[in-house]
Amino acid sequence: MNPMLNLKSIVGGLLAVLLLIALMGSWYTVNETERGVLLRNGALVGVVEPGLSFKIPLIETVKRISVQSNATTYQGLQAYSKDQQTATLNVSVSWHVVPAEVGKVYMQYQDLDGLVSRLISRQVPTQVENVFGQYNAVSAVQNRGKFVADVTKAIRDSVTGPVVIDGVQVENIDFSDDYERSIALRMKAEVEVKTREQMLATEQVEAQIVVTRAQAEADSKVAQAKADAEATRLRGNAEADAIKAKTLALSSNPALIELTKAERWDGKLPTTVLPNGTLPFIDASK
Repeated sequence: MNPMLNLKSIVGGLLAVLLLIALMGSWYTVNETERGVLLRNGALVGVVEPGLSFKIPLIETVKRISVQSNATTYQGLQAYSKDQQTATLNVSVSWHVVPAEVGKVYMQYQDLDGLVSRLISRQVPTQVENVFGQYNAVSAVQNRGKFVADVTKAIRDSVTGPVVIDGVQVENIDFSDDYERSIALRMKAEVEVKTREQMLATEQVEAQIVVTRAQAEADSKVAQAKADAEATRLRGNAEADAIKAKTLALSSNPALIELTKAERWDGKLPTTVLPNGTLPFIDASK
């Protein structure tokens, strides 16, 4: 066999295999959660939508960029409150790339890591510090919702580019140990004041109950005394009226006296009679 012929056959076979591999590798898919950046000899050609696509072998390449929601966490951000209290904040920023802006993301930042480091991460610490400086330490905690809303707005306004800030979460606000101790002491003092106020209110209610009961008891005694006095007066009036009626009856009918004596006599004659005395119920003149 001719050695040159064999070599040509081997080389031809290898080229055919490489060509087949290149053709097979030219088909690719893009998922729904990403977009493809089509490059031809390093130059941006266009953005590839989700689905099956074809690229020219050895000439074109595809860079995939996610368009789904991402979250970047920033730990230990330092800030000063309006009343000069030091705080350490943990902030989480949710964001996503606008699908139609994928080409700009590649041209300006190459990938998502470049987008985060050169666009989002440059603004988050500054905006958190600026907004936190508008609150004093107590109001930042008590008005947590408004503080988070203000931070979110500040970051959205400052991050201008092919990205959308979906939301911001302030996961923790940690003040200095000295300040937290002072807060704990103040809260303890406020609790003690509230407790004393409640105790005082309870004592006032109990005192009012005692006064009410005493007043009710006094009113009851007064009412009873008035009732007793009225009953005594009525009995006295009745007795006086009876005596008056009896006196009137006796004065108008002298014989009634003798009748009363007779009714009360027990039937026994007296054992001793005074001189010139008369026996009861016996009229000696008759």
